Amino acid sequence: METTSEKPQQRLHAARSPLDIAIIVLMLGAILLVIWLSFTNRSSWPAHWPDYSHMVSNLPGPSAWLRWVLGDISEVAFYKHEFASLGLLAGAYLAYRANRTGKAWQGFSICYGSGLWPWLVTSSLLGLLLSNLIWGWTVTATSWQPTFAAFVSLPAAMVLMFGGGWKVTINGAIMGALLVTPACLLFVNYVCNPLGLPVVIGNVSGMAVASVIAFLLCRYLPFLVKSQADAKPSEPPPAPAATKTPDYGVVWSLRRVLADFSEAPFFGNEWASLGLIAGALLAYALSPLSPAYGSGLLLQLIGAQALTSALGVVIWRRQWMLRGWYPTYIPLVSVVPAAVLTYGGSWQVIASSALLGALIAPPLACAIAKRLPADMHGFIANVLSMAISTLLIIPSIGLLIAE
Repeated sequence: METTSEKPQQRLHAARSPLDIAIIVLMLGAILLVIWLSFTNRSSWPAHWPDYSHMVSNLPGPSAWLRWVLGDISEVAFYKHEFASLGLLAGAYLAYRANRTGKAWQGFSICYGSGLWPWLVTSSLLGLLLSNLIWGWTVTATSWQPTFAAFVSLPAAMVLMFGGGWKVTINGAIMGALLVTPACLLFVNYVCNPLGLPVVIGNVSGMAVASVIAFLLCRYLPFLVKSQADAKPSEPPPAPAATKTPDYGVVWSLRRVLADFSEAPFFGNEWASLGLIAGALLAYALSPLSPAYGSGLLLQLIGAQALTSALGVVIWRRQWMLRGWYPTYIPLVSVVPAAVLTYGGSWQVIASSALLGALIAPPLACAIAKRLPADMHGFIANVLSMAISTLLIIPSIGLLIAE
């Protein structure tokens, strides 16, 4: 029997926020767009934008170098395109402004509601620029290199760990360029390439090892990060917005899947992800061989990434409810894109990599995180999980499709 106290609650659940409606409409539109693009003869399309091979063949020319550096911002999602990168930053800025002003449509609070997005993105971008200035000479038309690594690793983690301020921001960027990028270069060129392993294993292994070293330095040399606490912040942190407990239903799940696309750069917000995906699809529409390293597999890649996140959100829904956050994004930026780019975009590859990644990678990351010291950021566990799960799953998929 319905009581009067239940009616307001029912109306609350029945009334969807503008963000919920926007997410549903945009995701349906994206699905229709992907279906249309899938059935279109893309080989006959005229290219309206220089493709990936044009960019790398013109390195180190200034325009090609600029495209490479901008592409590094979306490299973690395996899109590697300036439009995807600009879309990610634009969406993230919109989410930050909405968070600062307490808008109901802000989505998941960017940077976990810390209010540190300006410092975080500044440190990440500085680390990216320094990495390319110092190590850009390693990139050639035939030799891809992980110059993107600093953008999605140590600089951002240090800001989240130690707070904002110029000391943390600059030192994080410097250590990202001097520790993370060369560690990734060593793993990729001297482990992955000789052994024929997916380079993502080298990328995330380098991030993990270098970040452990950096946090140990901060432990024994606290002046690297501590003095900024004595200075007044440039602007006060935002007041926490009043939020109701999620219902963890269908709309929440769709939003969570979307937010997972921008989780790797520590944004974790739907608007940032929409900008990222919209920029990648625009790049694909203008030149199918421009994003995703010229593979032509962007649509299959996005579909597989969405599938593994959706499976993870469904499988680990109880963990989301208990913990408030769970690393379902991990296979989206590791196992799944490595499988698609290695074995192609068949349904067999997509389904097997998405399911295995969703089952193995998130709980593995949590198991590792429990063993990390308190003064090391938990992202180290996430990237270690990426390396281990990719190393285990990719050969298994190769055996599966060979049968």
